[in-house]
Amino acid sequence: MTDAFGALERSFRQGSGRAVAALIRVTGDFDLAEEAVQDAFEVALRTWPSRGVPDNPEAWIVTTARNRAIDKLRRDRVDRAKTEAAAQIAELETIGVDVHEIPDDRLRLLFTCCHPALAMDARVALTLRTVAGLSTREIARAFLVPEPTLGQRLTRAKRKIRDAAIPYRVPPRELLPERIDGVLAVLYLVFNEGYAATEGELLRAELGDEAIRLARLVDRLLPGDEDVRALLALMLLQHARRAARTDEAGDLVLLEEQDRSRWDHVMIDEGLSVLAEGARRPGAYRLQAEIAACHARAPRPEDTDWPEIATLYGRLAALQPSPVVELNRAAAVAMADGPESGLRMLEPLQPDLHRYHLFHSAKADLLRRAGRTDDAVEAYRRALDLTTNDAERRFLERRLTALQRA
Repeated sequence: MTDAFGALERSFRQGSGRAVAALIRVTGDFDLAEEAVQDAFEVALRTWPSRGVPDNPEAWIVTTARNRAIDKLRRDRVDRAKTEAAAQIAELETIGVDVHEIPDDRLRLLFTCCHPALAMDARVALTLRTVAGLSTREIARAFLVPEPTLGQRLTRAKRKIRDAAIPYRVPPRELLPERIDGVLAVLYLVFNEGYAATEGELLRAELGDEAIRLARLVDRLLPGDEDVRALLALMLLQHARRAARTDEAGDLVLLEEQDRSRWDHVMIDEGLSVLAEGARRPGAYRLQAEIAACHARAPRPEDTDWPEIATLYGRLAALQPSPVVELNRAAAVAMADGPESGLRMLEPLQPDLHRYHLFHSAKADLLRRAGRTDDAVEAYRRALDLTTNDAERRFLERRLTALQRA
């Protein structure tokens, strides 16, 4: 049974976006596609533990979702134009059982979700839901908004695509520049969810892989675009550390404690090479990539150029003001100038980040380093109340226990 659930989880992570995209291409109906894929996973949940895992789990999911969509179209075609429903059913039936024969429509779906007719937050949320397969709850956590608010945002975005007849396609080259900001924002958040997942295991490496894969495709569409190249470099440099960020038990390993021999140095070299190409326009992705490069170039934690990182965060804050950027800047300043300097910078951020667990965990760490144990204990407890990631929870619990025993 454990094997069945593990295969089901892998199939969902690896195949749900591809299945949804294939069904949307044929039917043009986001809700129908998502419902059919969800039904397929529910059937798998009921049958795989007793009947065994199929030889090709992802193809099984796609085929079952296809059949569910066909069934629904047949039931509902009295409410549709009969010729339209018949054409959709016929095309769905051509989707084969071999997942490798199914066209990968995720890039097309990505650009559809990022159409300029949609608000930016709706573009990002809808793509995270459909392309990356994140739950509404996970996306709400990424946006720091209530789950019902996010659900309404998704519903409005789907309705807008349907009512405005937004085409399901990669746009022609002359329209790509106006669409790229939304696409890059989506890829950035998909990658971040893989880098530090909202729930479950800390890492969802397949989301990082998917974001990088899509970024490479976008790079081919817009060769030489500085923001695309900078984001690709950022992803490569961050993803290169994935193997060292958790131990064998899946527990979090802080950057300064990681075994740097486990970093993917081929990926680091590629990231540094991409970063070195072209003009050095100080966009937000480029500044973040330069921060990641500072870490990547340091052979030992003590070799890290924290003053430079603090400076880069200062430039990023000026370009893209954000409480989260200021939080990272405060942490870098604390590493360069001491914990009290960082704590002074955290105080103005409290109103905006009071429900953000990383704010409280960062504050707790600085208080611990400053010797203010009681305050650190209180901050760790607040961070524990807010975190939903199991690995982060275990890390905070260990830090809290160690402080209480000191």
